[in-house]
Order: sequence, then C-alpha cells, then structure tokens
Amino acid sequence: MMRLHNLKPRPGAKHRRKRLGQGESSGHGKTSGRGGKGQTARSGSSIRIGFEGGQMPLIRRIPKRGFNNANFHINRIPVNLAALDGFDAGARVDMAALFAAGFANGKSDGIKILGTGKLTKKLTVVAHGFSASARKAIEALGGTCEVIAPKPSAAAKP
Repeated sequence: MMRLHNLKPRPGAKHRRKRLGQGESSGHGKTSGRGGKGQTARSGSSIRIGFEGGQMPLIRRIPKRGFNNANFHINRIPVNLAALDGFDAGARVDMAALFAAGFANGKSDGIKILGTGKLTKKLTVVAHGFSASARKAIEALGGTCEVIAPKPSAAAKP
C-alpha cells in the first residue's frame, strides 16, 4: 500500500550536481567545462543573444523586406453566444458587463460576438463586431445587435 512514508522520487529524477574543478580525472577539471580562454571563460560573463564578437550580426546583415501586418492588426476578444446566455433576459450586454462577468479580459480593440452555442434569452448586445450566425441568433429571439463604431485610425487623418 502506498503511504506518505514510503514515497520516493522516480528513478533518474534525482542526481548529484556536477562538481566542477575537482581534478583532471573527474572529467570536469582544468577549464571546468568552460572551454579555452576568452570572454566566456571568465566569471560573470554573459553575451547577449545574437552577438557575434563585434562582427555585424546575421539578423542585421540579411535584408528586411515585405509588409508586417502586426502594426495594423485589430485584436478583438471573441465571446460566444453560450456565454451571453448567462445574462438575465432583457439585459443590456456591453463591454463593461462582459468584463465584469469574466467572459472577456485582457487588452483588446473591442469584442466580437461569435455564434457558437445556443442563446435562449432576448438580449440587447453592444459590441464591436458580430458574426453573421450570432447576429441571426440574437435577432431571431427578438434581441438587438448594436455595433460600436471603430475609432478613426491615425493613418486615416489628412
């Protein structure tokens, strides 16, 4: 029978630490696993990732081409219809209510309602976007979908 007093770690889970500098026959003597001389052999040495000893690093040598959409990506938090079913019938479900209920969290550019799950109550839902199936399901029960207009981007200004 397994009891607390006869528990022990799995074989191979525990091993002795590597004792460096304990003589040549230990296999970790002389340079103690640090190789030869130089910057990395010294104590306190740390070289940042990508550093090539002063040579122009590879990441800076290769050409940077193309478009990266990350700067222009709109991050919407997805909320499913099944989550909206937790609200009372006739309630106004907006961004603040979703955050308070814990159905949405984190930084975002808004909320998008998706059609996964079943909605059984009439709700007024205010969000930045709706999938076609979610809009259809909400309006089929007599609820309304209010779309929050996006903020004008800095690029759109003259």
